[in-house]
Amino acid sequence: MNYLLDGRCEISNNHAERKAKSYAIGRKAFLFHTSEAGAGASAVMCSIVETAKANNLNIFQYLYTVLLYMPDYMNSSAGIEQLMPWSDFIKEKCSGLINVESNVPENRIPLPLR
Repeated sequence: MNYLLDGRCEISNNHAERKAKSYAIGRKAFLFHTSEAGAGASAVMCSIVETAKANNLNIFQYLYTVLLYMPDYMNSSAGIEQLMPWSDFIKEKCSGLINVESNVPENRIPLPLR
């Protein structure tokens, strides 16, 4: 009945349940992690994917772009900031279809650092 008292509340919790579904499905896979490091890496990947989804990005393209640029900019805080899902550079590069054949390390443009 809270949705009658506060207009910001949704009538159902379907949206929240859909967001948690991918984690619930992954939970079965988490039983097979052989180490804490493996479980941590899986949690990081789930977090990255869900953040990309929340920012309406093409997930494959976002991961591809991050892995393409990360080796050159991993020690640069400005470079890391440009690789965040909410940055203008990423929104421009990852909001459509990707041509993987032309988007290779040799042909990439440098990150626009601030």
